Amino acid sequence: MDIRIQEPRADEAERAAVDSVLGPPQEFWGHEARSKRELLLPALHAVQDRFGWLTPGALNYISERLTVPPAELFGVATFYHLFSMTSQPSRVVHVCDDIACRIAGAEKLCADMESSGVAWKRSPCLGQCERAPAALVIEAGQSPKSFAVAPVRSHDDIAASDGTGGPRSASAIARSLKDRPPLQLLRRVGRIDPTSLQAYRADGGYTALKRAFELRPEGVIQEVLASNLVGRGGAAFPTGRKWDAVSKAPARPHYVVCNADESEPGTFKDRILMESDPFAIIEGMTIAAYATSSERGFFYIRGEYPLATERVDSAIRSAREAALIGKNILGSDFSFDIEVRRGAGAYICGEETALFNSIEGKRGEPRNKPPFPVHVGLFGKPTVINNVETLANIPVILAQSGKAFADTGTPGSTGPKLFCVSGHVARPGLYEVPFGRTLRELLDMAGEVPGNKRIQTILLGGAAGTFIGPEKLDVPLTFEGTRAIGAALGSGVVMVFDETVDMMDILARIAEFFRDESCGQCVPCRVGTIRQDELLARLRSGRLIGSKADEFVLLKEIGQAMRDASICGLGQTASNAIESALANLKLKF
Repeated sequence: MDIRIQEPRADEAERAAVDSVLGPPQEFWGHEARSKRELLLPALHAVQDRFGWLTPGALNYISERLTVPPAELFGVATFYHLFSMTSQPSRVVHVCDDIACRIAGAEKLCADMESSGVAWKRSPCLGQCERAPAALVIEAGQSPKSFAVAPVRSHDDIAASDGTGGPRSASAIARSLKDRPPLQLLRRVGRIDPTSLQAYRADGGYTALKRAFELRPEGVIQEVLASNLVGRGGAAFPTGRKWDAVSKAPARPHYVVCNADESEPGTFKDRILMESDPFAIIEGMTIAAYATSSERGFFYIRGEYPLATERVDSAIRSAREAALIGKNILGSDFSFDIEVRRGAGAYICGEETALFNSIEGKRGEPRNKPPFPVHVGLFGKPTVINNVETLANIPVILAQSGKAFADTGTPGSTGPKLFCVSGHVARPGLYEVPFGRTLRELLDMAGEVPGNKRIQTILLGGAAGTFIGPEKLDVPLTFEGTRAIGAALGSGVVMVFDETVDMMDILARIAEFFRDESCGQCVPCRVGTIRQDELLARLRSGRLIGSKADEFVLLKEIGQAMRDASICGLGQTASNAIESALANLKLKF
């Protein structure tokens, strides 16, 4: 492939940034570079981290090294929110103005930032909802640094931060009901050092992997099947069936991918697990690889989670040094290694096939299904892809047996579940309860609405979820229970809104979110999300095309078109929360 590069050429610093990822030019160049396309995203990150933006010289050099046409490289680089194609200050503050932060004063914070003289941008959800409002500081340079600051009330809080993100709020500490078995997923949160492999092993870590070797791959899959564990990212697909399909797939090699691109507004459970118990997730990935005969894994973490990325990176290095990943794990003939891939700000990359494309160095656009990932996944090979919370459950299952796990919860929803409780509650945070408890019981744990206010509505499942009224508080928190009331658990979001919130403002923000996050690949989603956003703007302003009744009919038609014809779940769920609010709440226009 003949890649003709225009000026400017890369200078020494730009080449050094790219070579820090790709290696020296003599290692590969030209035709051989085509197989290295998966290094495109890390190379872009290296340049952004060093200079604060994607310089033309560095982009040209990446294009040459990886034999990616400049136009195609430009298409990838402009796909992600965290990459800048124009020069900007080395320190930029990203202020979350999404739902949880919005009701906690984000607009006031944005106004304060506007007058501060600080370089800043608005950001979709940063996954710090239990500590809202939040900001992410990104500093480029020889020693790049990124950190979250939360809660933050003014630019002075950010300026005073020491780079650690401020003190950890008590809301991040695991909470559970008193009359239930001990915590399973959150038992280590705030209790052991997440950077210490020794501490993890002293607390029972890696006994599950040893048991997996005793059970052999078929036995591991049988235990996961017996547990009835389903995916905790929102899709709720049976984990054992996925593993079984990949294990039997004749094509080689097989891959394991951890989907840690947690971008659903209101969701922060995976962040806390990665920051507080990274070894459990890595052990779960290793067991998945053993059960499915996979030799290579990718841990894809959203770019807005710098501390989680640091903790996971450190845990992988420690595990590799202890022969817990890498060649001949624990002296066996099984080898498996893990690479971390940082996302760069794209909600759509939480969709599994869009995530594959991102790892492969392409635009993070979803693929049509079938074929499904268990047959044609990452690099076109059979792939297991699981959410962080799903993988964290695997050591628990093998430590106690699949049947014991299935005995927790309900027959249709087994095991414990993490819920991200935020908004107008006294104690926002991450809560672990067995499936089957009611929403009322969960909110009793989180405390009353501050200021003796009344609950106006509760959002279940995030921006792609459903608004329900306070009369539904006794719904069981199970897949079947929420389905019965026309809702869904989704990613475990439970966000409470008191009577003071302007819900039309919230709905407008949700519509704006999906408009901005649509990848634009398919017409129903690309056009539908824009028309939905415009329609809500008309309802708020009173400048209607026809009657209000006509506008509501049009809104439903837009939603139905997106559900029926969109390629992926973004378009299929983009109208869910908005339509549910209009149906279930007494909103005034």
